[in-house]
Amino acid sequence: MTADWRPTASAAMLKRRADLLSRAREFFFARGVLEVDTPLVINAPVTDVHIHSARVLFEDCGSSSRAYFLHTSPEYAMKRLLAAGAGDIYQICHVIRSLERGRLHNAEFTLIEWYRRGISLDALMEEVDALLRRLLAPAGAQRPTERISYRDVFLRELAIDPFSVCLEALAQAAREAGLAAATADRDELLEFLMGTRIGPRLGRGKLTFVYGYPASQAALARLDAADPRAAERFELYCDGVELANGFHELADAAEQRSRFEGDLAERRRLGLSAERLDERLLGALQAGLPDCCGVALGFDRTVMLAAGAECIDEVLPFPIERA
Repeated sequence: MTADWRPTASAAMLKRRADLLSRAREFFFARGVLEVDTPLVINAPVTDVHIHSARVLFEDCGSSSRAYFLHTSPEYAMKRLLAAGAGDIYQICHVIRSLERGRLHNAEFTLIEWYRRGISLDALMEEVDALLRRLLAPAGAQRPTERISYRDVFLRELAIDPFSVCLEALAQAAREAGLAAATADRDELLEFLMGTRIGPRLGRGKLTFVYGYPASQAALARLDAADPRAAERFELYCDGVELANGFHELADAAEQRSRFEGDLAERRRLGLSAERLDERLLGALQAGLPDCCGVALGFDRTVMLAAGAECIDEVLPFPIERA
């Protein structure tokens, strides 16, 4: 029997995608941000416990071969460009993440990622807000903007202070929210509650920025000098959907190496693959990353919101099953 060859997105949806891509490029052109292009195939995977890199094997002419990986984000390569003096840059590209499939997830999806030198995280949130209003216009332009700290959103939605609540009370809240598996990991509990109880309530009729994530969830962001319990990181929600993740970028190579090594230790504990570190990124940080903020925006989810789609398959020409 012949497999279904047809795209899942309609011709009208393809035109909407093209229109939004044009709007994005016009937005950055008007602000003097340079479009760049970095490799899809890379030498080292991410270390993040919650993101999984797809492995690629190229057969050499001889008997030996080595593993490469498909990038989950252009972040590392773009930071190498920043360290080399590229200036303000953006990229629109496909990325691949293993083990991700669902109403809002496809293994291959499109990111808009950009970096701005010498601006604050607040200024980057303003720019993200401006781009979203451009992409979601005309209806999206009427949405108010909400900014709320990670601590305050937990207090508002669950009456829990994420920085001081005891582990037992946090675990009880997670069980009440439907967590079946036992875990003693504080961040896993917090992320479960954010993903299942808090996130779906955010951005209803508005654009909600949540900032000041716990330092243990800093990833590649700096810690807040005024409150080292928090990272200079934000996420954007619209109609219960997470759209963007932004950082005031960490420029300390030694600190970043320590975080990466901690990630690898946690991956080993969980029985996940733990590959080599990206030494080229660490070398770029050592050479000197300019003071900058960066953000990645999920383009396909943005198209969903602009079109009123319920599933990511509606806005993709060929989701993974038909690729």
